[in-house]
Amino acid sequence: MNTRTLALRRLNITWLASLDLLSGLALVVLAVVVMWTIAPGWFTAADPLVGDGADKFLPPSLQHWFGTDRAGRDTFARVVHGTHTTVYGAVIGTAIGLSFGTIIGVVAGVARGTVDAVLMRLIDVLLAFPGFLIALCLVSAFGPGTAKIAIGVGIGAVAPFARVARSEALRVVQLDFVAAARVSGARPAAVLLRHVLLNSAGPIVALIPTELGAMILAIAGLGFLGYGAPPPQPEWGTLLSEGRDYIARAWWLTSLPGIVVLCTVLAVSRVSRLVQRRFRI
Repeated sequence: MNTRTLALRRLNITWLASLDLLSGLALVVLAVVVMWTIAPGWFTAADPLVGDGADKFLPPSLQHWFGTDRAGRDTFARVVHGTHTTVYGAVIGTAIGLSFGTIIGVVAGVARGTVDAVLMRLIDVLLAFPGFLIALCLVSAFGPGTAKIAIGVGIGAVAPFARVARSEALRVVQLDFVAAARVSGARPAAVLLRHVLLNSAGPIVALIPTELGAMILAIAGLGFLGYGAPPPQPEWGTLLSEGRDYIARAWWLTSLPGIVVLCTVLAVSRVSRLVQRRFRI
């Protein structure tokens, strides 16, 4: 084992040891959500689509942790299986914003001049339209669906990623090693990817958890309005919408899924702070 590997391991152990209680809880919550997304069947054997009419509106119990809904379906099973739809939509949206925003921002920061002015004016126009509104326009034009929502909020996330990437590219491109790479005859693409992009990655990576939390809220919000996954497909926002008509009779149908959404977003926000502190932003 070389010295560099040992140093990295010591750095990782020191970083983990420095976590406080809230940060540790946030990481645990996100780990559970990730496992719900990947393997929901590990956490519940109940069918999220089919229920027993004789068991409708049962309160939370050891058999049904989150109670049952109007069709006798297990609410916990629907929350767990609905995680896949919501989280994957948020991941797709974040990936769209990250990839296109980073490319636009780095190209603008390196090229500067007219290219920078044109690209940034396009980003300014995009900033005038929130991702929630863009997603709402897409689902209104092409019909409801989590994929369309993800594309809409992803387009809205291009602007903040582009702004951060451009700012970092402008800083990195003025450093001596970039000038040395150009003088040594390195191709522009190599300078862009190996020197500018890699050395600008810290703040861009730190923005990912923040945007991911915003994506989850936007997807759940549009699902609540009826633009998400069509029933009976479980999805966090759809579950909140289905339970609001029975909130006086069955409080658990909205309260418990809502707590799951809240805890997930708060955990993502906490991890975002950890990442920013890690990269000293």
